[in-house]
Amino acid sequence: MAHIKLEEGLAGIRGPMAFRPETSKPLNELAEVLLRDDKNSLSRGERELIATYVSSLNDCFFCQNAHGAIAGHYLNCDIESIDAIKKDYLHSSISEKLKALLTIAGSVQIGGKQVTVEQVEHAKSLGASDIEIHDTVLIAAAFCMFNRYVDGLATWAPADRQYYVKRAPQRAEEGYLDFDLYK
Repeated sequence: MAHIKLEEGLAGIRGPMAFRPETSKPLNELAEVLLRDDKNSLSRGERELIATYVSSLNDCFFCQNAHGAIAGHYLNCDIESIDAIKKDYLHSSISEKLKALLTIAGSVQIGGKQVTVEQVEHAKSLGASDIEIHDTVLIAAAFCMFNRYVDGLATWAPADRQYYVKRAPQRAEEGYLDFDLYK
């Protein structure tokens, strides 16, 4: 049960966003820019994977499954493949550049000052651009906030992970701006 009175049946972040729609607009705008904007050369799937990885480190069930399913949709893989990446990305089949960016994201999740010059230089040596590094750090920081928002209010999240997989194509199509909280 949520810590405050949220509308029944709205999973994860949807409940708090419906509770305070004036705060949902800028949060959704941030998610849209970070995860879907075409000014970043990382694919949408790669950016969703960064959000998923940070959410898994934060143990946010809703966010890691919602964004994991979207990442899987974009990357054409199943949720079990996303789980394997979350568990051991260094030995997964993702690119070396993405592995370096996930290392940076993991450091941000611990604390911003945990990101090292060596981590950034390693990512750059693998072809990471300044905008990719910037957006990785901001995605990680934003998802720490989103995760704490969802879990700090003890929101409800469906336990059936297929719920997220079934919703992923719609979320990938519609994005995060002005989406219907009640769908």
